Amino acid sequence: MNLSFFDQFSSPSFLGIPLVLIAMTFPALLLPSLDNRWITNRLSTLQLWFINLVTKQLMMPLDKKGHKWALILTSLMIFLLLINLLGLLPYTFTPTTQLSMNLALAFPLWLATLLTGLRNQPSISLGHLLPEGTPTPLIPALILIETTSLLIRPLALGVRLTANLTAGHLLIQLISTATAALFPTMPAVSLLTLLILLLLTILEVAVAMIQA
Repeated sequence: MNLSFFDQFSSPSFLGIPLVLIAMTFPALLLPSLDNRWITNRLSTLQLWFINLVTKQLMMPLDKKGHKWALILTSLMIFLLLINLLGLLPYTFTPTTQLSMNLALAFPLWLATLLTGLRNQPSISLGHLLPEGTPTPLIPALILIETTSLLIRPLALGVRLTANLTAGHLLIQLISTATAALFPTMPAVSLLTLLILLLLTILEVAVAMIQA
């Protein structure tokens, strides 16, 4: 019984063919299709407003040179947001609960930003390895610690995203199982558990958006 709780995180397959690619490409169906007009209906208007809001919030701290990253960063955030939210629906699969996918997205982007910073502003990028005002005896240790922290950043972020989404899905399944099991014998406790489940679902929606 305990092992079945983790079946939801296994990649679905049909006739031996993994369906994870379909799960990853399905969010594209929710985006507006190409048309002669920019705005075709109210849904397109809402989507364009949301994408514009996300892009504005992401690019606001950056100067104009950094705005060339707007397309890839906004696309990645919308992609992760849709996958995380769709994964909360019943009988669905969440690709972001797979550590391999998260690391595959985190490592190239981390390496690109690191190499871009070293190429454009090498002194400032290397200066982050040593905080200002550090005592001389602590300089070697701090450089080693900051370098290690920089190198393991994609692994730490990928594991955090995977762990948060996995824990949330497990809690939802455990509480929903308890709600269904308690309803025939203790309806009052089952209703209380159902209330906790609804609150947890709202929390998981927020977590899915924050993790994106």
